[in-house]
Amino acid sequence: MHVFVAGGTGAIGRRLIPQLVARGHRLTATTRDGRKAAGLEALGAQAVVVDGLDAAAVGEAVARAEPDAVVHQMTALSGKPDAKHFDRYFAMTNRLRTEGLDHLVAAAQAAGVPHLVAQSYTGWPNVRAGGWVKDEEDPLDPEPPKAQRETLAGIRYLEQTVQQLDGTVLRYGAFYGDASDGMISLVRKRQFPIVGGGTGYTSWVHLDDAAAATVLALEQQARGVFNIVDDEPAPASEWLPYFAECIGAKPPLHLPVWLARLAAGDVAVSMLTRTRGSSNARAKHVLGWELRYPSWRQGFRDGLDLEH
Repeated sequence: MHVFVAGGTGAIGRRLIPQLVARGHRLTATTRDGRKAAGLEALGAQAVVVDGLDAAAVGEAVARAEPDAVVHQMTALSGKPDAKHFDRYFAMTNRLRTEGLDHLVAAAQAAGVPHLVAQSYTGWPNVRAGGWVKDEEDPLDPEPPKAQRETLAGIRYLEQTVQQLDGTVLRYGAFYGDASDGMISLVRKRQFPIVGGGTGYTSWVHLDDAAAATVLALEQQARGVFNIVDDEPAPASEWLPYFAECIGAKPPLHLPVWLARLAAGDVAVSMLTRTRGSSNARAKHVLGWELRYPSWRQGFRDGLDLEH
């Protein structure tokens, strides 16, 4: 296939492009930063410098490429994550998930592209009630913390739009495996505590495994929503101390809920005490996805990039 990857220099894009090239596919990939175009070319893609929020530029880029599939991997996350002002930190990514998606959809439809795959997220968007592990049939959270509402609205919009087009929504779990992972520094500085009982769950996925699932979704033109996570959702009380051990850091501090709420806000407290994990059963069954790192326990030990 000829695949158009919008957002080729992001965490997933940098892993996805080489895997697609290795399987014989042709790639056109975008970046907003002209200085990164050479990096995309080195990975084997034809690079296009385009702003995902520029409708005319997106339309022209897709029309010129004439791809068989379009993949939305555009995000705008940089700097230190800010849980206290979550929506503000995600503001540009939210625009890319809504306006940027609209531009890609219009361009794909105008060019007659038959398949659209889009990046979503699973974990904190899950409803925070009932069992601790959710599947794709469970609802998204109807009452997220106030500072998270705009970001969840953006995810809802993306997922509804893509499903209406009979496309593919990939709900990735929490990524690891990149040297630029800011969590490594936070844990080393003991700035990532266990809050309360550390009961909030996280579903992890190594970047290489996430990219491999994306390749399968493209090649099979799979339709619908898929959780792209490993086999072992786990509470912070289990994974966080192990993560610290694997990177040679001191054990995480413990904070009571009231103090964590004062220091980091409701979003951080909710994510570390109430967030549900996600099941990967559908992705494994439908896509035939086999993970290199079925559990974060192996992945944290063998799959972290600690060069920096």
